[in-house]
Amino acid sequence: MGNKPLDLLQGTLDMLILKAVSLGPLHGYGVLLRIQQISGQQLEIQQGSLYPALYRLEHQGAIASEWGESENNRRAKYYELTTSGRAMLRSETAKWNRMSAIIGGILQAAPEEV
Repeated sequence: MGNKPLDLLQGTLDMLILKAVSLGPLHGYGVLLRIQQISGQQLEIQQGSLYPALYRLEHQGAIASEWGESENNRRAKYYELTTSGRAMLRSETAKWNRMSAIIGGILQAAPEEV
């Protein structure tokens, strides 16, 4: 196992992007860096999955974008959470917490409980 970053579970990328953007507007690469930062470098997001997810979330109305200038003076698209995105984040977080509690309970089952 070691310190190698973990792969994302299917279906969690959108929720993590919404969480990252909920902490403040970010450009695409900044979203990737924010997720790595708040995970303690334990999650690694691939750019090949990030940008389609950003596009999908924008298309769904969960995030809105605006062109701006990045730290290194380059033109970049900045993403911000919308009202709909906040509701989606709350809903996805509740589902995730419920599912992880259920799975955690299953993994704690002892042979005599079966």
